[in-house]
Amino acid sequence: MNKKKTSFVCKIDERQIAQLKDYLTDRGWEFREMPYASWKAVKDKTNIVAYLSGKLTVQGQDTEDFVLFVLEPEILKTSGFGYEEAAQQEPFFPHGGVDESGKGDFFGPLVIAGVFVDEESQPLLRELGVKDSKTIKSAVQIKALATKIRQAVNGKFTLVAIGPAAYNRLYGGFGNLNKLLAWGHARVIENLLEKAPECQDVLSDKFAAEHLIKNVLQQKGRGIKLRQQTKAESDIAVAAASILARDGFLRAMEKLGTEAGMELPKGAGPQVLQTGETLARTQGVDALGNFAKLHFKTFQEIKHKL
Repeated sequence: MNKKKTSFVCKIDERQIAQLKDYLTDRGWEFREMPYASWKAVKDKTNIVAYLSGKLTVQGQDTEDFVLFVLEPEILKTSGFGYEEAAQQEPFFPHGGVDESGKGDFFGPLVIAGVFVDEESQPLLRELGVKDSKTIKSAVQIKALATKIRQAVNGKFTLVAIGPAAYNRLYGGFGNLNKLLAWGHARVIENLLEKAPECQDVLSDKFAAEHLIKNVLQQKGRGIKLRQQTKAESDIAVAAASILARDGFLRAMEKLGTEAGMELPKGAGPQVLQTGETLARTQGVDALGNFAKLHFKTFQEIKHKL
């Protein structure tokens, strides 16, 4: 078992420093002054220091979780931490991969994709340079890769797109994001087995206890081996699924933007809040449910501003 990492160092720009400080402030981190640093933040035996040189350090027992689930996806928009170990994979065998896009975005759908990769498609995907979609910044590249992936796997893929209105109804029923995610992953796995009956093994990024997905799977799905692990996007099947999910999310965002009459920004930052407020003023607060995920804190902030 790999030893849990307790330190991390990276470069960070002024905009990211400000964004990170806002995030930490909202979650009760204590800020202190420190020589040669913009600030030092402390919480639960974990220290974060933003140096004037542009260096950021994270140290303490929660370093790994903080970098994996907050710093990289929310601030740095990268996903390199821990990939050294994750890349040391077992020899390839045919399996499915599942991943989602849109979970952290106020506007837009939640899109979950599944891809089955076998001995024939695996080298084709490698040749295409398939990797975790979070490391691909260009929407044009995402769309081009998605088209090639669909061709390479010969139709053995599936997509479940949960639009904002349906998402809000489902979230109201489940009352929990992880349960909604588990339901969506289970639907994708069941659909993938229709496309690829030979699939006996499926890998998903770990977002909650494994039993959540297993409990929702129907009879056919319960016969497969379901694996969950952190950094699953290092796996070729999960990486391919992440690109198809991102492509589905981007296409849906374009359509929703047309319906809204304005471009809908991604994420959940200040620009999102401003756009949400504008949309609520022009179309009414209730209309936001057709474009956004209403359990986000952003929705309450928008209502407070009106």
